Amino acid sequence: MRVTGVSEMKLLLDEMYAGLKEYFETLGYEVLTAQEAGLKGAKDREVVEHAGKHGLLLVTQDPKQAELAELRDVKCILISKAMIAKVADSKIKEKFS
Repeated sequence: MRVTGVSEMKLLLDEMYAGLKEYFETLGYEVLTAQEAGLKGAKDREVVEHAGKHGLLLVTQDPKQAELAELRDVKCILISKAMIAKVADSKIKEKFS
């Protein structure tokens, strides 16, 4: 089942987010992990270049990759540790306050 509006969005999940592939697929995204793309242990530049060459939106926790993607006009979402902590904090307070 594809969710309207995201069916054409193709994601490249950086190594640290490979475990989220099934979740994004459930939400309707076409997903490729860095490992599946042969990018395990690749340099940041190589990951960004692959995303750009194949029209993929890079999902990463690596600020350097996000900066390189911005310099190359490659679509990228930076999910920082601070962002994850804020979401967790909000959920903790919501559930246990």
